[in-house]
Amino acid sequence: MEVVLRTVHDSDLPVFFRQMNDPEAVWMAAFGPEDPADRAAFDTRWARIRASSAVPRTILADGDVVGSAAVYGEPGEREVTYWVDRAYWGRGIATAALRALLAEVTERPLYARAAADNAGSLRVLEKCGFRRTAAARGFAQARGEEIDEVVLSLRD
Repeated sequence: MEVVLRTVHDSDLPVFFRQMNDPEAVWMAAFGPEDPADRAAFDTRWARIRASSAVPRTILADGDVVGSAAVYGEPGEREVTYWVDRAYWGRGIATAALRALLAEVTERPLYARAAADNAGSLRVLEKCGFRRTAAARGFAQARGEEIDEVVLSLRD
């Protein structure tokens, strides 16, 4: 399967919105918008992302839009994030997409956060060179409670 990144097109946004409303995926990601079904808030967030210094990308697998990946935040504190449609989980797409994003955005350090029980995401981050640096607790909108999270960093 060929995995590539490209700039985000307006036509990608309805696909992202649908993907980010999969209840199982939202629960696993844990940290997200207060109401994933709020399309106006989704559109506002993506307009802000696209107008900022973030580096948002669309993930394509064999030409199909299967998710998004981005680097965002202030220099020295920038974080990575990614989302892959649940139908494509377990195929190495997130790892390939994150590697491509890290090749494009070469500044370091970069950081990431994941729910402590999100083994798949933690595995992706570690395969891409991120190392666990801290444990924290944060309020997970998708779960309606504080949960354990892992903070990771990529230094080189």
